[in-house]
Amino acid sequence: MLIERTYGIDLGNSSVKVYSFLKNKSYIEKNMIASRKRKIIAVGNEAYEMFEKAPADVSVNSPMAFGMIANLELQEIVLYTMMRKINPILGIGSVMYFSAPLDMTPIEKRAYYHLVNGHWLRKNRVYMVEAPIADALAMGVNLEKNVGSMIVNIGAQSTEFSIITDGKIIISRKIPIGGRQMNESICNEVRKRYNLQIGTRTGKRLKLVMGRLNDQKKEARKVVGIDSVSGLPREEVISSYVVNAGIINCVNEIAAEMKTFLERTPPQIAYHIAKEGIYLTGGSTRLPYIDNYLGSYTGFTFNLSDLYETSSIKGLEKIVKNKELRKWAQPVTQRKL
Repeated sequence: MLIERTYGIDLGNSSVKVYSFLKNKSYIEKNMIASRKRKIIAVGNEAYEMFEKAPADVSVNSPMAFGMIANLELQEIVLYTMMRKINPILGIGSVMYFSAPLDMTPIEKRAYYHLVNGHWLRKNRVYMVEAPIADALAMGVNLEKNVGSMIVNIGAQSTEFSIITDGKIIISRKIPIGGRQMNESICNEVRKRYNLQIGTRTGKRLKLVMGRLNDQKKEARKVVGIDSVSGLPREEVISSYVVNAGIINCVNEIAAEMKTFLERTPPQIAYHIAKEGIYLTGGSTRLPYIDNYLGSYTGFTFNLSDLYETSSIKGLEKIVKNKELRKWAQPVTQRKL
């Protein structure tokens, strides 16, 4: 009997996660590509090292935008390069389970099929799992007998709220606010208060080191940026107060949208969610005390997952390993969706 090559794939704005059933291991790499005109210079983590450092004629971008495939050709290159590292003898005819957002048109769904049945990857079978379902499986939510559970995923470029009842997503909403917007908000605050322009990578480092939503400590970090007036490099000490002001702007928007979303939820389901707690996951939930902050804003309790950005790939891993869970995966073909 031939060994079936089966993969679980989560295409994120920030990183690509791939689970290999054959090796029983998950791999993660930055979803970035560096190019000069039509020439590819670097892919993945190597491309991310060039982000905001590359010359003007070198473009460093992610092929994904707000959870959707923005550039099919470049995304195929990133995925193919990553899968060649996992399995040098990349077999044709693999089975691939994708974690995908809900609000997709038939054309956007078809893009996932063409992604692995294009130039480099061919003759692969494609199955699609709704991202909130994958997150719920990873966090141990019982989908079979479920009165109502709410999943919130705060990702790199977007935040998705979903309510699952009896294994089906009955209400879902996505807003374009995530970790990247927090980084940009920190950069804007630094520019306003210090007349200093810093890159989003520097903003991200400040967020990870000093970002707190409660129990704020007086901290400071030295950064180098470009003076807004003179245009010359300048060193400045940035306080944690400025960093947190930038983060809170975005988190308050998420919390306000979440509160509105909960108000639209049927009362009997909202009661069960309040009793069970809201499940919180995503890479941007690494911010300390984010669950407490959102809880004080909305009045609900939160179950913070320790999987962060790997929750979707962990859910896909369970689906790949357990045939009974594969009913949550829908096949995607070239013509019939």
